[in-house]
Amino acid sequence: MTTEPNAGGTTGLIADHRAVLDGADATEALGGPAVELRGVTIQYERPGDEPLHIVDGYDLVLERGRMHCLAGRSGSGKTSILRVAAGLVPPASGHVLWEGMEITGLADDVITTRRRAHVGYLDQRGNLVPGLTALENVLLPAVPDKRTRELARPARDVLHRLGVGPRATHYPDRLSGGERQRVAFARALLLGPAVIMADEPTASLDRATADQLIALLRSLADDGIAVLVASHDEHLIAAADSRTTLS
Repeated sequence: MTTEPNAGGTTGLIADHRAVLDGADATEALGGPAVELRGVTIQYERPGDEPLHIVDGYDLVLERGRMHCLAGRSGSGKTSILRVAAGLVPPASGHVLWEGMEITGLADDVITTRRRAHVGYLDQRGNLVPGLTALENVLLPAVPDKRTRELARPARDVLHRLGVGPRATHYPDRLSGGERQRVAFARALLLGPAVIMADEPTASLDRATADQLIALLRSLADDGIAVLVASHDEHLIAAADSRTTLS
């Protein structure tokens, strides 16, 4: 496993991403890196057998405005690291910090509340709710705090800026794969997170659509959001500022 910087970058797709969040509560930096992993070990228990070690003693420091790619073959542990970084599962040992605040060991409901404000998370499928329109899907993060009416306009704005504004009233089965991914991104951006985390975001897309999505991720980083992705897509790996190669 190696971690190293990439050379160069790409021009952002969105010139002023922060304007998307007018009227919303974008998170403010608290003084530490957007995401930090210290000595993280990930393992899975196997009944009647030794635990399966996925990652041992992994360190990562990701600042706002930087894009880091967890690269490697399927089964190398990149999705496991991403899920630990997002607070979805705890590490076997080690520490996870969001802007200097340790989340390791906190109660699940506390982590969930803090994740909603700090992290925009996208899994491989995007996971749009079939019975909701694109706009209603984007507004889902606002439901727990009963802010859907307040954030309806910012939600429409972010859909527009991601190129799917005219699809706001369409249901997921009427959207293309690329459109569904953009709606999922809009949902992740709604509350102004410090970091976007995406698991194989280009895996199910054609090359042209995948490259558009990579440009979007690059532009988010260029506009000050931390971006952490897990991918084996060489185009996405090359667009990142740094990468960890897992084997």
